[in-house]
Amino acid sequence: MTIDLNKYVEFVDGTTSEPSKEFTEFIDRLIKLNQEDFPTERLLTAAVGMSAEAGEFTEIVKKIVFQGKPVNNENLFHLKRELGDIMWYVAQACIGLNISLEEIIQMNFEKLSSRYPEGTFSIERSENRVAGDL
Repeated sequence: MTIDLNKYVEFVDGTTSEPSKEFTEFIDRLIKLNQEDFPTERLLTAAVGMSAEAGEFTEIVKKIVFQGKPVNNENLFHLKRELGDIMWYVAQACIGLNISLEEIIQMNFEKLSSRYPEGTFSIERSENRVAGDL
């Protein structure tokens, strides 16, 4: 089956939200979110930053695992530095959500303890979650 790339681009455009493609719609959405006290600037900084820094962390791991980059102090230090950058953006998200890092870690611990009550990973429990287990 051959896909018409022009039709695909039209499909992508048609399935894109208005704030994602129209500046005035984007600004209107930002204004509405501001009126709802949603910390867009803080959370957008966190989301974009975490993604970028996670990509940098992933790039180092990829090069070590698949491209023969050595496991040495310099590369391990680089991984730790990137992890620190990720944490900086996690802290930004916590500020935006008005929650502490401790609360986030506690929530994660409770979620995973509920999912894996035996305290060990299970493929079955990982793939077949109960309702509400995000």
